[in-house]
Amino acid sequence: LSCHLQPSVAATEEAGSGLGLSMSVSNSCLSGQASLTTPTSLDQVALTNATILDGSGDGPNGSLAGSMGSVAVCLPSESSLTDSLHTSASESVNDEGGEGEYVNLYTSSQANGELPLSLRETIAADDVLQDPAPQMPSSNSKDALDKERRQKPTEVTRSDEENVDELSLIDHKEIMSRITLKQENDDGPDVRAGSGDILLVHATETDRKDLVLYCEAFLTTYRTFITPEDLIKKLHYRYTTFCHSPDTNKKRVSKNTFFVLVRVVDELCLVELTEDILKQLMDLVFTLVCSGELSLARVLRKNILDKVEQKKLLRYTNSLKPLAARGVSARPGTLHDFRSHEIADQLTLLDAELFYKIEIPEVLLWAKEQNEEKSPNLTQFTEHFNNMSYWVRSLIIQQEKAQDREKLLLKFIKIMKHLRKLNNFNSYLAILSALDSAPIRRLEWQKQTSEGLEEYCTLIDSSSSFRAYRAALAEVEPPCIPYLGLILQDLTFVHLGNPDLIDGKVNFSKRWQQFNILDSMRRFQQVHYELKRNEDIISFFNDFSDHLAEEALWELSLKIKPRNITRRKTDREEKT
Repeated sequence: LSCHLQPSVAATEEAGSGLGLSMSVSNSCLSGQASLTTPTSLDQVALTNATILDGSGDGPNGSLAGSMGSVAVCLPSESSLTDSLHTSASESVNDEGGEGEYVNLYTSSQANGELPLSLRETIAADDVLQDPAPQMPSSNSKDALDKERRQKPTEVTRSDEENVDELSLIDHKEIMSRITLKQENDDGPDVRAGSGDILLVHATETDRKDLVLYCEAFLTTYRTFITPEDLIKKLHYRYTTFCHSPDTNKKRVSKNTFFVLVRVVDELCLVELTEDILKQLMDLVFTLVCSGELSLARVLRKNILDKVEQKKLLRYTNSLKPLAARGVSARPGTLHDFRSHEIADQLTLLDAELFYKIEIPEVLLWAKEQNEEKSPNLTQFTEHFNNMSYWVRSLIIQQEKAQDREKLLLKFIKIMKHLRKLNNFNSYLAILSALDSAPIRRLEWQKQTSEGLEEYCTLIDSSSSFRAYRAALAEVEPPCIPYLGLILQDLTFVHLGNPDLIDGKVNFSKRWQQFNILDSMRRFQQVHYELKRNEDIISFFNDFSDHLAEEALWELSLKIKPRNITRRKTDREEKT
């Protein structure tokens, strides 16, 4: 995503006379990016009903270490995921009864009568992104293990003394000894760097009040050094390491780890809800039930259901989205038929609908990958901004009479005043970028109109890192829609200006900066506008699809005012 806060470029002598503000998505930058594979249909993911029966009559609360023959898994014919997920669990006894329970389980990766392969055995075989999975004891020699590590290099390296299972650590002092902390007089978070595993373990110490913000920062930024799928595997491993222990402290660690896992699942982006992750999560539900953790299984299962429903609803909504009517004839009346504050309300309503759909990881990953498939809502919001801006330019420049153009420009200035009162900086800056674009700026305007526009342009003055805009944004109270172009620019600067690793460890100071940038956006998403939809105005907008391209705008601008005619400079242009 390119955020241009610089003079518009055109092949005329007026190029650069106006400040062009835009948010644009370049498809060319995607050529080297691997797309995120999503299941063609969630209905293809099978769910089966499994009856967990203990041959000895002790129920599912016993250990899984027993004989495989003591557990029978009865699977019916394949059914769709969503239909089966909605089948309520029929429980014959309560959780403490120990007599067994009939539950819904996803086991498409298992053969009839087989339990899922233990994560303890498979985690060591997984090549986890940037941070190796914990190595389980085996008969391999140290030389063989060293050779394997050389064949599978990772970004986060460990010294010989660090070759321990960090995911199994529970002592707080030992955990902190493996974390690089900031110096006494340094700014930033207490945690400066650490291996991916130790940062994860530190985040699971959720019962410590002093770690609340750290945990939030970790959950917000972990995708920059580990994939959601690998994180879920590691959390599953840490949970199963301690869940069967009679030790109270280890039990507490396992529950804290599970709560973090639930948060990870709850905050998965819909594009991340792939078939593989669904299988992995439902296998985890299966394991929980077989371990007798029925209440935890229900919690996780509900989160999975909610995510699947959200994805189904999104697909259904998109399929019903009406196509925008094409052509000027589809618009009832003119912009002057509506009050300025009513137009501002409807612009804000449309912005808000798109803004609230954006998931925080989309914004974070865009600065690193610029992948439209991984940031669909952000891409849609960006296209909306650009379409609105070009729609405003087209409306003005298509007016044949100078007085009509002047009248329309003044109308948009009034709309901007109301947008500012609504704290809608997105539409505000989309309109401002249109009014201050080179094809519009170069035309003849009344002195009062030009000077009035200059007052609004000070908000996006880039000479002091947008100090005026940042100050205005810091003072507003939600609801508010910020200009995402600057957020993306800040994230890009942090990403490019800071190394991912410090001495072979994950640079968490960098992630802390990213978290602080994203947290302000999250705060604005939590408070919604209460505006009523006006279908007449929405229909007039026509999805902002009826606008001219940049080249056509310049042709009309030159037709109205040829190149050989000089325009009176504004006070701002004379100063520069």
